[in-house]
This record gives sequence, C-alpha cells and structure tokens, in this order.
Amino acid sequence: MRVFVRWGVPVCVLGSGREVRAENGHDGGRFVEIGSLTKVLTGTALVRMARAGLLGVDDPVRRWLPVASGTGITLRHLMEHTSGLPRLPPEVWGLSRDPYAGFGPERLRRLVGRLDEVVEHPAGRETVYSNLGYAVLGAALEEAAGEPYPVLLRTHVLEPLGLADEVTADPPTGRLLTARGWFGRTRAPWTMSGAILPAGGLWATPRAIGALVVGLLVERGLGEPAASWQRAGHVRWHNGATRDASVFAGAFDDTGEWVVVHRLGGRPRTTDRLGARLLLQTRPGHSPS
Repeated sequence: MRVFVRWGVPVCVLGSGREVRAENGHDGGRFVEIGSLTKVLTGTALVRMARAGLLGVDDPVRRWLPVASGTGITLRHLMEHTSGLPRLPPEVWGLSRDPYAGFGPERLRRLVGRLDEVVEHPAGRETVYSNLGYAVLGAALEEAAGEPYPVLLRTHVLEPLGLADEVTADPPTGRLLTARGWFGRTRAPWTMSGAILPAGGLWATPRAIGALVVGLLVERGLGEPAASWQRAGHVRWHNGATRDASVFAGAFDDTGEWVVVHRLGGRPRTTDRLGARLLLQTRPGHSPS
C-alpha cells in the first residue's frame, strides 16, 4: 500500500528497531499536542486508582458527580465509550475556530447535572466514541483523588513510568513545537486546558510517546493495558488529532513491535495510514505491496 504524505509536512517516526526520524522541522525532543492519545492515560489513571482503592472501575458516575438518577452510567462505560453520551459536548463546536475554549469546569458541572437529557442511548448498549465521556471521566477522577487531573495523572501514571517531565498539560514555552501556516507564521493551537483536558489536551515529546507505548503496551510496567486503548486483532492502538497535529501509536500484543507517528499539519487520516503501514511492516514475513 502506498501512502502519500504532503510535501513539507513535519513528521516524526519512531518504533522498535527504528532510529528516530524527524523531517521537515519536526523534533523528537520538543513538546507537541497528542490529542486523543490523552485518553489512554486517563483510562490508565482510572485503573491505577482502582488498584489503589480510591474508587471502583464499575462505580456509578453518581458516586462521584451530581448526575441525575437513571442514566446507569459507570466509570467503565466512560472509559470504554459505551456510556451513551454523544461524541462532543452540546453546542461546543459550532463555527468557533477554538471550539473547546469556553468548555470550562463550570460548564461541565452544569452539563453533568442533566446528563439524563444528553444521553443518546442506554449505557452499555453501543460503542460510540465520546470526548464528552472522557471529560466526565476526568472530572470523576478528580473528585475521587481530591486533586486536579494533572496532579493525579502525574502521581498514578507518569511518575511510575518515569515520564513526569515529558508529558504535561502545561509544556515549557521554549520547547513547544506547533504547526506553521503557508507564510511561516505559527498557528495557535486549540485551547484544550479546560474540562476537555482528560479527553485530548496533553502535550508530550515524541520520544515520550514512544516510551509510553513501550511502558504501557510492550513491557506492561503498570499491568494489563487499560481498555482505553483501541483493539484490532493482535494490535492495540490509539490516535489523536487537534487543529494542526495528529498522532498514531500502536503495538502488537504478541511480538511487542511498536510504532509512533506524529505529524504537524496535513490530514490525520494520512497519519493513521502511515502508522498502520509502518506497524504492519514490523511483522515477520511481511511483504510490502
């Protein structure tokens, strides 16, 4: 399969048995947006907090947040995208160039109080990918931990992996790497630091993304991978996309071969296709077509 990549798009590729390759201005040591790859860390935090006795994976959301009765939504439903909640918070997208800027903690609290009006189908019936579900999950984790999301994530996930300084919601300005427009001007990223943070607001260096994949999927340093990872046969994977950044990360369960691709600009679908192709090429006996 041939994958076409737009000329000039900054790209960073790394993986098992592969030297870090950064082209067109990308940099494996600078902080980039990881979008929805954040969700695998949020799911991992849920599982780790459950093991620590701070909550239960099957706790009803009502135990931690003032949700209206009758939804039947549990923390597991939120993690596995089976909560029945829509993909996005109501009215969050619209025509805004910065769609999540106004989606702060207070707005989420008001929304949580009427989740029974927002659900699209009963919990547990279908799998529907939901950014809103992970925003709610992050808020529940904060209540259970008694700490803000970045702090609980650092305590339960990042420090045990040795990545507390390389994955963050607040990257150092001097190490940021964002996309540029046609005339070389830096494009402002979306505001993802509010209630949507646990769904897609983290930043990391590409090297740290690779370390996350190795630590969580290959070495299983924190135990069995959380159900926040997507599954396809022997592959666990997740992607992420924001306004101008996209990432694919995946590994084979049986061989431990893994790949990470991060791009600035271009189509997220191209990032996914490139990542999937490179991962397939690690398979013993693979014949490229």
